[in-house]
Amino acid sequence: MERPTNVEIWGGVECTCRRVGDDYSDQLTRNGHRHRLDDLDRFAEMGLRTLRYPVLWEHVAPESLDQPDWQWSDERLARLQALKIEPIVGLVHHGSGPRYTSLADPGFAESLARYAGMVAARYPWVRYYTPVNEPLTTARFSGLYGLWYPHGTDDATFVRLLYNQVRATKLAMQAIRRVNPAAQLVQTEDLGQAHSTPALARQAEFENHRRWLSFDLLSGAVTAQHPLWNYLRTNGLSANELAEFRFDPCPPDILGINHYATSERYLDERLTHYPGLGAVPATSRRPAYVDVEALRVAGVATLGLEGVLREAWTRYRRPLAVTESHLGCTREEQMRWLNQAWAVTNRLRAGGMDVRALTVWALLGAFDWDSLLTRDGVSYESGVFDVRAGQPRPTALFRMVQNLARHGHHAHPVLQGPGWWQRDMRFSYFPPKQLA
Repeated sequence: MERPTNVEIWGGVECTCRRVGDDYSDQLTRNGHRHRLDDLDRFAEMGLRTLRYPVLWEHVAPESLDQPDWQWSDERLARLQALKIEPIVGLVHHGSGPRYTSLADPGFAESLARYAGMVAARYPWVRYYTPVNEPLTTARFSGLYGLWYPHGTDDATFVRLLYNQVRATKLAMQAIRRVNPAAQLVQTEDLGQAHSTPALARQAEFENHRRWLSFDLLSGAVTAQHPLWNYLRTNGLSANELAEFRFDPCPPDILGINHYATSERYLDERLTHYPGLGAVPATSRRPAYVDVEALRVAGVATLGLEGVLREAWTRYRRPLAVTESHLGCTREEQMRWLNQAWAVTNRLRAGGMDVRALTVWALLGAFDWDSLLTRDGVSYESGVFDVRAGQPRPTALFRMVQNLARHGHHAHPVLQGPGWWQRDMRFSYFPPKQLA
């Protein structure tokens, strides 16, 4: 079979079900998709043939795994089958599971595996799964920064939450493959990249090792020679726990790279050049510092999507997909962002990298990500559709996605100009240059 020339266009519905304290916030309720089956027909009209789609544990079995309610997912997955759209089924998306568990629960992995087996048994035709979306990112927000439940703020909590999620992913895929041996793991993560001043070079180096941990653990690459072996051991993981991945890995079939304008960070201890920003407190090993979007700091050379994909390919030599590509901005800038991602992924594919797809994320937009979901119902960023009026209204992205999915190209005068992330207007901070 001849290899397709272009990467495939996938779609995705922002479906985060996050917990802050005792309160849950559900993007599918906010965007209305929980009550609109015909959204799937709108997606099919664009020519999408693969869709990241939720069958979330919190929705199906909120009270008990012994009391699942499959009505919603039965209806949606049957419609996807009828429309010939293949789902990449997500089971936990930045969540902590239902109230009877959490990311810190020692039994979280086994419970998710049981749920995954139930999903696979109910939908044995589903081929692609993401049991846990962005384990590392979720562990940072839930275990290191204290933003999401269980609101940890230390390395030991972060490490345990990451381990529980990655182990849950492995056990979930084993349960799924007992039903469908051909099932594939599409593991997503926002890799990012840390840049810094010379004074914070060690902190940036640590973070740049840490960003690979989801993939490294699943691939069995965390040995005693791994740069973060001692960090993981010091913060609570036993040698036997790490050996579980080393000798029985579950490498992703497709590495899903999520990339945003905010993904790359800049660390700077010169706090006076960043008025109004909070600082990460000092420790005995390093000074206090700000952590800001690298794109906003004059003089910082960022990797961009192409650089991140090249790094992932060089490190793992496994199939890649961009599994989230979204920009909260004007229609024109959203079109430029998507067009440049399309050009990058196809250029890398033409150059020999196994890049499978570019996902148009947040088809129905996204709520409250500017506050990292710590507020509810305050802000909205439109996607291919704008749902603020109650019914999805196609934006300028609709025709563009349709043309890319069906024909592999889209022409529009606005695409000739650079995006804001490529113009000097992006700079908010102008710290003086430092000599390394």
